[in-house]
Amino acid sequence: MVQGLGTEGGPENPIWTFAKEYNITNTYSDYESILTYNETGYVNYTNLLDDFEDAWTVFEQNAGYIVTDNLQDRSMRAGLYQADWKPKMNMAAQAVEWWDWDWETSYSPDESSFVFGITGYNLTFYQYSEENNFVIDQRGFSAWLKGVASTFLQPNDTRLLFNTVITDVAYSSDGVTVTMDDGSCVEADYAVCTFSLGVLQNDVVTFEPELPQWKQDGIATFQMGTYTKIFYQFNETFWDPDTQFFLYASPTQRGYYPVWQSLSTEGFLPDSNIIFATMVGRDSYRIEAQDDEITKQEGLEVLRQMFPDVDIPEPIDFYYPRWSLEPWAYGSYSNWPPGTTLEMHQNLRANVERLYFAGEHTSAEYFGFLHGAWFEGREAGERIAGLITMECVNVESGCGNYTKYEVLHGTTDYAEYNAFNGMAVSPFFVADSS
Repeated sequence: MVQGLGTEGGPENPIWTFAKEYNITNTYSDYESILTYNETGYVNYTNLLDDFEDAWTVFEQNAGYIVTDNLQDRSMRAGLYQADWKPKMNMAAQAVEWWDWDWETSYSPDESSFVFGITGYNLTFYQYSEENNFVIDQRGFSAWLKGVASTFLQPNDTRLLFNTVITDVAYSSDGVTVTMDDGSCVEADYAVCTFSLGVLQNDVVTFEPELPQWKQDGIATFQMGTYTKIFYQFNETFWDPDTQFFLYASPTQRGYYPVWQSLSTEGFLPDSNIIFATMVGRDSYRIEAQDDEITKQEGLEVLRQMFPDVDIPEPIDFYYPRWSLEPWAYGSYSNWPPGTTLEMHQNLRANVERLYFAGEHTSAEYFGFLHGAWFEGREAGERIAGLITMECVNVESGCGNYTKYEVLHGTTDYAEYNAFNGMAVSPFFVADSS
């Protein structure tokens, strides 16, 4: 998925730029192409989607007031409540809320920051665009990354190591040594650690010396979400082939196989007879820990409730990944918890001696997005380049060391924070809905 493509004459998401440059096959995700269901079958509650959008215009502005008045952050649930969005036990409203919030962040409103959840959304979808394109390229989404790499790496380039597991990272004021599980090592003056937040939180790699407490606090504070797509292929398309999305409201459980997407729809993979559901958060952890057959039957039961007049057979193929169990990922992408300060995030981002950190989780503006990882990797590289060449090539954002919380002296002022870190784009912009 390429999220937030760009506007004509305005900024363009670099991932979209690369997707076009390397001909990544993708299709526009039309969120207006949706049908709604519950345990009885088709039930039209799309009016609730409009109600949530109305509430959005209110709580979005409220988040802006918190920023401009420098008030304490709160949970997204509190923000929704104050905008008079109170789904309670209305399961259709719960499904709509999941569609508009959990599906993007991988966490519920109760577990998400209000201020940073809104600013994170605004900076991607208002700065670039609200368009999202679903990637169906059979080469895999990484085809663009391989294309970019081919501009500076030669075939069989010895600088690129495949099937290599890092076990130890030793760092100091003189350099960094990375040790692999086969005993080999790489020594460098500087290094950029792009382990996912999930890897950092699961103590997969040993750091020598142990990371300082301020760094560990930053790692521990932020959330690593899990996003699981569950694919079913049948011998026919029994759902509406002209509709992209199908929203299901379970009568008893919020976020239970709530969103289904068709790949049989024109522009995707016509005649593939593939439909897939998405689960996030605790539901992802549960299904990723259980047997395939249990998950398959759970989803089939939901489909049979959604389409009671159809004799739905067993699928001819079935698959889903287990991101929470992958030792090189331990999840999908990060989320900003409620009440968590900029200082804590800066500690997650800051370098330790000559060891730098990058990834989507280190981006205050674009956490959770692929372009966040792109910008942060470039930022770290430019800071290091400034140290090596003694010429700052990253004037807007700064060169050399990142500032950590111990140096910020407890500031919580957003303007001061931005000035201190030289941010080119403030992550706290809230657009005027008018």
